[in-house]
Amino acid sequence: MVMSIVKQKFSIWKLVVGLFLCFIAVSVVLPLLNLLARALSDPDKAFLVSGTEILPRGFSFFHFKVVFHNKLIWTSLKNSLIITITGTALSLVLTSSAAYVLTRPSLPGKKFFMYFLILMMIMVPGMVQEYFLVKGLGLMDNLLSMIFYKTVSVYYLIIFMRFFEDIPKSLTESAELDGAGHWTIFSKIFMPLLKVPTITIGMFYFVTRWNEFFYSSIFLSSEKNTVLQVMLRKFVVENDQVNMFGLENLNANNAIAQLDMEAMKATTIWVALIPILIIYPIDNMK
Repeated sequence: MVMSIVKQKFSIWKLVVGLFLCFIAVSVVLPLLNLLARALSDPDKAFLVSGTEILPRGFSFFHFKVVFHNKLIWTSLKNSLIITITGTALSLVLTSSAAYVLTRPSLPGKKFFMYFLILMMIMVPGMVQEYFLVKGLGLMDNLLSMIFYKTVSVYYLIIFMRFFEDIPKSLTESAELDGAGHWTIFSKIFMPLLKVPTITIGMFYFVTRWNEFFYSSIFLSSEKNTVLQVMLRKFVVENDQVNMFGLENLNANNAIAQLDMEAMKATTIWVALIPILIIYPIDNMK
């Protein structure tokens, strides 16, 4: 009797949690589908799409063609990909190698390094100090400033260290008896065993770098070095129609200049979302 009551309450609890998670999922997916409906709607009917519709009015890729015809979009997309891919690779190499070194029992001053890293995680430097550091290094308006910016996350470093410590010491000892050095042990034994955490942390680094807007707008001032998130803000928040449609189209008041601004904003948002939508399924395939 008691067990049946417990099972019944547990089933009700599972139902409540399931319904709540479904509500969260719908609240996240519906706005994205609404934006996609606006982006894929016929240019003459895009303004008719309300905030609750998820099906396009008509069907056309014209909005995407206009966005991808914009040179600023291609420039900012290229810069974002360079910063994100190069920065993520650099972050993974430095984070994993630092985690390997810090988990070696023979490392002198191990406690000092750990206390120092934890202190750096707590005492985050201010924006002014970071600005003058980048300026002093001569990296203002240089993509390297964003590639090197926050290359190693202490939080992800500690996670990596926990995985390194879980690897049996017998593997390291056997490799050392066979004459393997630290680099061989790290690259040939440890890293192949840690593919899943490496991909997961790499995804976190990728998403963080791809979404970085604030410091990109400070360190990268010219249009040739701007990133997609900065352009997205100009289009969506600042309603920058000159860069969106082009001055020539606005002066001529042609078909492109008369496109629905909300549909163009939705299209630009989806262009910025595509890499994230690609990386998450890849991470789930690990």
